[in-house]
Amino acid sequence: MRALLSVSDKTGLVDLARGLAELGWDLVASGGTARALEEAGVPVTPVEEVTASPEMLGGRVKTLHPRIHGGILADRHDPAHRADLAAAGITPIDLVFCNLYPFAARPSIETIDVGGPAMVRAAAKNHAHVGVVVDPGDYPSVLAELAGGAGLGEATRRRLARAAFAHTAAYDAAIAAWLAPADGEVLPPRLALALERAEALRYGENPHQAAARYRVAGTRDWWDEVVQHGGMALSYLNLVDVDAAWRLVHDLGRPDRPAAAIIKHANPCGAAVAADVAAAYARAFECDSLSAFGGIVALDRPVDAPLAAEMVANPKADVVVAPGYSAGALAAFAERRRNMRVLEAPPPTPEARHLRQVGEGWLVQEPYRFGTGRDQWRVAGSVVPTEAQWDDLELAWVVCSHVRSNAIVLVGGGMAVGVGAGQQNRVDPGEIAVRKAAGRAQGGAAASDAFFPFRDGLDAVAAAGVAAVVEPGGSVRDGEVVAAADEHGVALVFTGERQFRH
Repeated sequence: MRALLSVSDKTGLVDLARGLAELGWDLVASGGTARALEEAGVPVTPVEEVTASPEMLGGRVKTLHPRIHGGILADRHDPAHRADLAAAGITPIDLVFCNLYPFAARPSIETIDVGGPAMVRAAAKNHAHVGVVVDPGDYPSVLAELAGGAGLGEATRRRLARAAFAHTAAYDAAIAAWLAPADGEVLPPRLALALERAEALRYGENPHQAAARYRVAGTRDWWDEVVQHGGMALSYLNLVDVDAAWRLVHDLGRPDRPAAAIIKHANPCGAAVAADVAAAYARAFECDSLSAFGGIVALDRPVDAPLAAEMVANPKADVVVAPGYSAGALAAFAERRRNMRVLEAPPPTPEARHLRQVGEGWLVQEPYRFGTGRDQWRVAGSVVPTEAQWDDLELAWVVCSHVRSNAIVLVGGGMAVGVGAGQQNRVDPGEIAVRKAAGRAQGGAAASDAFFPFRDGLDAVAAAGVAAVVEPGGSVRDGEVVAAADEHGVALVFTGERQFRH
């Protein structure tokens, strides 16, 4: 029985090789793998002794040889294959342990593996006779099964082959992405995307649906660094809402301005900035305390014991996410709200693209972004916002960009006071936002994620007493809307950019 070992990641290598040797396996290894085993005192045959050809081209060619690939690919049931092996003096290879150059960690031409993928694919193709192992995490179970004396079972070989093909597919996908055109092409003719399961979730959108979180194979993002300090396991919708809350609070906050956001069913129901994070949380909760019950709270500053005590005084949140917690805060959460999920998280990583499934295909777009800022906005009417109104306009626009369209957001004094989301026309969300504001928008600002097609949308928010409105502009009736703003004495600002979110 012969095993070929050629691994870049040498985790568990020596223990694996010793275990194979003790079971009577003949070991062949390439390059650095052979040196590592020799240094550990494990008997091994260097691959060049099998091929009778030394490594060449700086190591680019060492296993690409008929004595290697013939030994891997031979169909042991085919007399012609057995005859070819005998004529060439080739010993069959029954196990291949191979993982590839670390391209994802160090992308370059020299970390594009050629011989490794060739061996992995050859062994996986011939899994009826050959076992292929690409993950060091599988070494113990493979050794245990071999120790049983019957070799690897068919189901194991098939499982390992499936993992091997997924491994090389992810590797090629990473290379294809790295070779993207330098001209900044966003949506290439072919999009190679390989995913690996990062964690199983408690359930999907509903308890009868299975769900899991996947990540791009070979990478990690901010979710992989999240630490859960307490509470039950997360579900699909928990992750959707936490991601939304965490991105919103980071869009709101600044080094000199703590922020808090509360998300319920993918929409903000509270958002505020203040002099300290406790005040920001209190103001965010004040926006819509009814909707905030059972929501997701995101804070962009660490949580101390007094703030934690305030948060657990009543069951206000299912999940809280923050950059850190004091020991007293964690103790308060553990004592009073055992089911509250307490997440400690790094800043969210930028998104490369948005994907959404349609049928068996996918829609792909650039991620949401703020393409224009206040310095590029245009005052459309005759009333110019004050400095305080500009601040409220910016806050309203950021929050509105995170609300499902059609969306209207009312802000007053650094906090959202009314959010109208997901309506089929532009008047209804305005009326919902006005009703929820309950008079608190007086002198504040309103934001609409798209232009007002008629003046009635602006009339609805003006009725709440706002002093300024921000919207993209671009309607054929912009003139009527500007006239309505002047009639109400409201400052009207055009961003020149829509922020739909469906």
